[in-house]
Amino acid sequence: MEIETLDALDEYLDDGGSLHGLRLQNLDLTDYGVHLGAHGDLTGLVVLGGVVPPDVAELLHRRGAIVFPQVADAPIDPWRGLYYPEDLYAGLENGYAATPDAKAYAWSIDARLRTDAYATLVRAIHDDSVTDDLDEFVEGRSCVGVMGGHALLRGTPGYAEAAGLGRRLAEAGHVVVTGGGPGAMEAANLGAFVPDTAALADALEQLATVPSFRPDVTAWAQVAMEVRRGVLRQSFGEALSDVADITDDGPDRPIMPAETLGPTARSLGVPTWFYGHEPPNVFCDVVAKYFSNAIREDGLLARSNGGIVVLPGAAGTVQEIFQAVTPLYYAADEQPLPPLVLVGNEHWKETVPVWSTLQVLAAGRRMAEVLHLVDSIDEVCNALARPPGERGGFTDY
Repeated sequence: MEIETLDALDEYLDDGGSLHGLRLQNLDLTDYGVHLGAHGDLTGLVVLGGVVPPDVAELLHRRGAIVFPQVADAPIDPWRGLYYPEDLYAGLENGYAATPDAKAYAWSIDARLRTDAYATLVRAIHDDSVTDDLDEFVEGRSCVGVMGGHALLRGTPGYAEAAGLGRRLAEAGHVVVTGGGPGAMEAANLGAFVPDTAALADALEQLATVPSFRPDVTAWAQVAMEVRRGVLRQSFGEALSDVADITDDGPDRPIMPAETLGPTARSLGVPTWFYGHEPPNVFCDVVAKYFSNAIREDGLLARSNGGIVVLPGAAGTVQEIFQAVTPLYYAADEQPLPPLVLVGNEHWKETVPVWSTLQVLAAGRRMAEVLHLVDSIDEVCNALARPPGERGGFTDY
């Protein structure tokens, strides 16, 4: 059993149950020495990170618990799990290079640490913690993955269309999941994140003043953070009037607590430091950022249980298409298949002719029922809403 809040720990200790098999993750145990010591033998208790003063650590070790300390010399906390955009962009006023996101990327590509066993372990623990938190966050939710190119510019019709798609999907009750980067991914997350059509129009206009993250990530991220803060204040009103009372982390983090946010979340980003030249977008309720791109890619697609929508893109997007196709191709007869919807007839038939290959692979297989090639947002929503039994073969509008 995992315990991730002090309230949950208090409740468990008050019930007087055994601590054997318990996992305490990223908690401040400063005032818990007496409470934990009262349970006698602590064999089987595992403490993962957090704040563990020397006296508490000594007690835990003496009673048989296993304690994994906080990690030194790393720019990230490997036990923390999901991020808010404010976490990744803290210190942005001093330039993007000063942020935890940029520092984590620099650390991950440091030639001295690439094969260092300690650094490898830290990255693995971090990614596992993210996965654990992500599973809890999406549990019971319909998630639709939206894939697309990172080069799509703010202020273009394609960007506005991707934002409109994100909004339509969120309004239909889905969590919009993207690779968490710029371009089409940012647009879809933005559409899901904003509270109404008027707010989306205002956001699109403001963002268009800095169309791309190249050459200046700082300016690109700063205007986005301004939009994000405005959306949060509009959404939560007076609850954000005194941010320090809500977050303990000061007025630079205008966010709601995760336990308040979770049931209403509509926008999720799953980026990776493997593509560190692509900064994460800020229009996600939470961000699941990974060091391992392989784990990130598989996890993003596997959690898209409501379907996958693929906007025009290049090599990275094509890779995601065929990663999504593989489980559809080999699916067991009784296994439900989420729709795979490609958007843009001309792009996927001529510019990047993927569609003909998908048709060949799907011929005579169940995956043919869930493949769609469309041109409009209405067609995307219709394809996602149709029950599998009514799909009846390729949809090619």
